[in-house]
Amino acid sequence: MTVRETFKSRLGGLMTIVGVSIGLGHVWRFPYMVGKFGGAAFVLFYTLVSVVIGVPALMTEFALGRYTRRGPVGAFALGGFPFGRYVGWFFFFVVTAATGYYSAVIGWVLYYMIGQIAQVAHVSFNAAAILPPDHGFSLTSFVLQMICTAFVLATCAAVLIKGVRDGIEKVSFVIVPVMTVVTIVVMVRALTLPGAMAGVRWYLLEFRFRDLTANVMAAAIGHAIFALSLGGTFMVVYGSYLHEDEPLARPAWWTVIGDTGSSLIAGLAVIPAVFAFHLQPAAGPGLIFDTLPKVFAAMPVGWLFGALFFISLFGAGYLSDIGALEVLVAGLTDNTRITRRRAVWVMSIACFVLAIPPSINNAIFVPWDLTFGSGMQTLGSLLAVITVAYCMNRAAALKELFGAGKQPVPMWVFYWIRFGIPIVILGVGIYWLLTQVFRIVSGV
Repeated sequence: MTVRETFKSRLGGLMTIVGVSIGLGHVWRFPYMVGKFGGAAFVLFYTLVSVVIGVPALMTEFALGRYTRRGPVGAFALGGFPFGRYVGWFFFFVVTAATGYYSAVIGWVLYYMIGQIAQVAHVSFNAAAILPPDHGFSLTSFVLQMICTAFVLATCAAVLIKGVRDGIEKVSFVIVPVMTVVTIVVMVRALTLPGAMAGVRWYLLEFRFRDLTANVMAAAIGHAIFALSLGGTFMVVYGSYLHEDEPLARPAWWTVIGDTGSSLIAGLAVIPAVFAFHLQPAAGPGLIFDTLPKVFAAMPVGWLFGALFFISLFGAGYLSDIGALEVLVAGLTDNTRITRRRAVWVMSIACFVLAIPPSINNAIFVPWDLTFGSGMQTLGSLLAVITVAYCMNRAAALKELFGAGKQPVPMWVFYWIRFGIPIVILGVGIYWLLTQVFRIVSGV
């Protein structure tokens, strides 16, 4: 069996894991979720959930990957989950479908980034032309999406061919710090706008217990799972690249700190600016693409801050897309005789093909995102926790979770992983089905 590649350094591995977890979730999704679910109550509960559920859930997925030295195709089977090989291949398809539409969204960001830069040369550029229509078909939008999606996937493939150390780790080592600095620069500019403090108060300070409804709590838990890239796929693969002597609590804590911190900074870069220009924070998924260009257009030297913002957003999405493709590449190379180079190109083409349906219009895109993104990701996280807590040999599970640390981790952490996290995830899933799918219970 081929010796599995590991991260070159702890810092490089941490940059890689944080990079894939940040993704579009912290810049694109988090601000519009905050706007949709009412501000401070959502923010504070999301931060709590990221620690209480995120840290142990990340440790669990890292443990499954490191114990089996496989991605999801292989990890569930070797971890002892019933029909684990079929479960692994199911999530392999889910990630392929999700990576297709996700790459298309990164293509939107790329086009908006070009649009902001074009303003420097006073070139007329309609960045919104790339967005799919709500219904029907737009040839212009479709062609632009296909070109940008192909570019995104091709540049991801160029990195993946070089492997974990010379490709993914090196790129992450550069992009994560640059992305962080750029987002902070935009945040500082947003906070200095007249009227921005009203947005800060709404975003962080106006907490009322009555705002902490079941809908808000369920949304915060779901977003934490989405934002941390939990789901029995990404973090299982990256866990398989961790060294044997790496205490799993360390990358788990730093991933939560990096991801949640980036989300909070991104919110401070977006929400105060929206309030400063008297726009609606509850604009939904279009907050970034519809609202922010208006904000930047009204700012002094707005083109610069707009370009910086979309460069940061592109970097975040790009690293996450690399992580998604790595899940698929590992799935092929672990379970077939296909070389890494060929696996990279096969899966890049497959993701491009599966990017076509959701690129037609939003009537296809939204349910595609709901199914292959949030829904399947939550299911994958649940199955990964169950595999480690119930199916793996208990001694092996405890050794992976806690054995490499100098200080023993309290056993209540294992019992929280075994009982608490599955109950919380199941509860959120059942609540979502009842309120959003079957409409049996109205959201409160």
